[in-house]
Order: sequence, then structure tokens, then C-alpha cells
Amino acid sequence: MKKVLILAALFCFAVPGLIAQEHVTLGVFGDYTRLGAINTNFYGLGGRIGFNAGRHFALEGETAYDFDQSYGGLLAGIPGNGGGLPYRTSVHLWSGLFGPKFESGGPIKLFVVAKGGFLNFAGGNPTFANQVGQFGSNSTYGVFYPGGGIEGHLGPIGLRLDVGDEIYFNNGANNNLKVQVGPYFRF
Repeated sequence: MKKVLILAALFCFAVPGLIAQEHVTLGVFGDYTRLGAINTNFYGLGGRIGFNAGRHFALEGETAYDFDQSYGGLLAGIPGNGGGLPYRTSVHLWSGLFGPKFESGGPIKLFVVAKGGFLNFAGGNPTFANQVGQFGSNSTYGVFYPGGGIEGHLGPIGLRLDVGDEIYFNNGANNNLKVQVGPYFRF
């Protein structure tokens, strides 16, 4: 957790120098996450900011909130119903990622990213403010996100598609498909 806070602080100090570069991008996106541990699909919204630090290199920060999803299963070790008792619960996902993006040139670009950050789980029906207040609790895990995609722009407006593996670390690595698509604006 301390590493995430240190990276966030470095990001804040680096921003003024990066803004002096040629382009800043702001984007919004629809977020799809397939949480492998419970085989459940999550859908949400997110935002991203990027600073070009070179011709084919940018630093990006993003956050996404995936809405409440219900899922069920069997509680093991409880007699009855084939050795388990059925249950139903719900969870929200909130993630934050920061890292480099390496891209090809031109108006249509291929890119790869390698970001680190966090994934926070909240059960029940908490508000987003409550979930933020619980950040750093035992429901927040470190994340590594390798991914890639394609983006294209006409003038200052573009469209971007990302696909990657949002790997969170809880008793080992847990792999999860993550897809993001949405518009962005270049300044």
C-alpha cells in the first residue's frame, strides 16, 4: 500500500513538468471486468488522464468503478444440499492504476501498457464514499495490469480500446479479463 501512495506522490510532483509536453489526454470509458475467482461479470465507468513524456511514451493514471453485481455459490462444509448451503451476495469493484504506455506513431496507434495499482472490493450495498473510506482495509489488494490496445483520433477527439489482465494478489495471483472502451480528448 505504501508503494501505491509513493507512486501517487511522484505522479503529483511529475505533473507540472509533463504538462509542458506536447499533449495531455483526458478520457472516459466503459469498463468490463470478468472476475475469475467467482466467474462473474462486472460493468462500470472510469476516467483516465495521460501525459506524453516522449514521442512514443506516455504516463497514465486511471480509475474505474464497477457497479454492484450479485453472485452465488455453496458454503462448503455445511451439511445438506450436497455438502454446502446456497448463498447469494453482492460486490462492487473500485480500481486505480498508474503506469507507462508505449505506442506506435500516427493517427491510428497500437499500444502496450504495464500499470500497477489497487483493486478494492466492497460487499453489500455501501455508497462509493464508504468504499473510498474503507480504502486500505483487508478488502484492498495490489494489482499488476499488463495490456494493450488500439486508439485512433481525428484532431483532438479519439476513441480507444484496451484489453488486459488485471492481476490482483490475494493468496497468489488472480487473473481477470479487463476491457475498456471510450472516447478521449487531446490537448
